[in-house]
Amino acid sequence: MQNLELNSTITCPKCGHSKNETMPTNACQWFYECESCKALLKPLKGDCCVYCSYGTVKCPPIQAGQNCCDS
Repeated sequence: MQNLELNSTITCPKCGHSKNETMPTNACQWFYECESCKALLKPLKGDCCVYCSYGTVKCPPIQAGQNCCDS
């Protein structure tokens, strides 16, 4: 198994606040509340999770070359 980066910095598109977060490896994160402006972030169209839309690092399944969150 390849080494996956589990930390990603999410930046709120509404207020610009950034925070380093540890990504879950066993589930997608579809919502994220900005701790500064309280905006509820959702993935952009075509992205599977908030990390893929607003983070500096894509989620672990995407890094591993898998389809994220497919059931």
